[in-house]
Amino acid sequence: MLTAPQFWDKQNLLSRLLSYALWPLALIYGWFLSLRNAAQDLNFAKAAPVPLIIVGNLRVGGTGKTPIVIALALQLKSLGWHPAIISRGYISIDGKKKSSHHHATTLREATEVTPHSDPNIVGDEPVLIAQKTHGTIPLWVQAKRCKSIAALLQKNPQVNVIISDDGLQHFGLPRWPAREGGRDLELVVRDSRGEGNGFLLPAGPLREPAQRERDATLMTSVEIDGGTDPNYFLEQRAFYLFPEIGLAYSLNDHSLQYSLAEIGQMFAAPAIVAVAALGNPSRFFSCLREHGLKPRCIALPDHSSYSSDFFAAIKAECILITEKDAVKCRHIVDERIWVVPMKVTLSTDFMNWVTSIITRPDPRQK
Repeated sequence: MLTAPQFWDKQNLLSRLLSYALWPLALIYGWFLSLRNAAQDLNFAKAAPVPLIIVGNLRVGGTGKTPIVIALALQLKSLGWHPAIISRGYISIDGKKKSSHHHATTLREATEVTPHSDPNIVGDEPVLIAQKTHGTIPLWVQAKRCKSIAALLQKNPQVNVIISDDGLQHFGLPRWPAREGGRDLELVVRDSRGEGNGFLLPAGPLREPAQRERDATLMTSVEIDGGTDPNYFLEQRAFYLFPEIGLAYSLNDHSLQYSLAEIGQMFAAPAIVAVAALGNPSRFFSCLREHGLKPRCIALPDHSSYSSDFFAAIKAECILITEKDAVKCRHIVDERIWVVPMKVTLSTDFMNWVTSIITRPDPRQK
């Protein structure tokens, strides 16, 4: 994943000029989206045979989808459902200096993911999801999500709801959203960056127009522009989700656990370094600061991989990483590395609304 250009989120004169210079390309991209949307509206024949919940985002880069997918799957399971998860999967990239982003298109067939799967083959986020759900929820990856659906349902016929990690822009995945009287849900995850300058790619960060319809917006931050109505998109539902930081644990010995406050007392501020390979690493760094830490921060391209040499070159007594990064560090032995878990809790109101939708009859069945 290439680092997002700064002008996407800045409002100064130079940033605006760059955005307007690329606006013609964004216009062409918008026309292309309109054509694909029109084509999709004409054919629902290949829609999933069970309800589909898509957790996605409009802007390029992560907005905090993975903890939501994990929480949604676990809470549905606790309510008696038999959920499964599908993902495209992303190949990890070299954490040194590479910045290319590789989709898992090398997987010719849909592949089941377990807590012990290789993140270099199936992707870091799917492995993390499998670990956090303790391998109790079927999880399959493939670039063509319909293949994943077919494979997982063949092996797990008891599945009665599927959660798609990303996929709002995957037009090979037809669905009948609940806002049209259906039982499929499209959830847009929005973080503190909002929609940036509001332009489509490449003039801005948006994969789709900001006014895109959706069944609900999931806010992962309260840092929203003062002029923004919480129900700001077409007067549709918005839910606020508050990430929770758990006890940090040693990468090499999970039984060693400390709160961030305790870590702040154990190590001097200059001796603490935070490393993150996320779509929005500043979100992780901000959480650490909110808990009283003042680490030196190292941001890497999303899905970067790690080596022992990379960490050995870091001059620090304590290195903090995310759980997503930790799945790519199994081979590394370094007692300085601590993993900081983050989760979200979905409210009862939200879950009641979700279940009320997915229990609807299939509108395609006569």
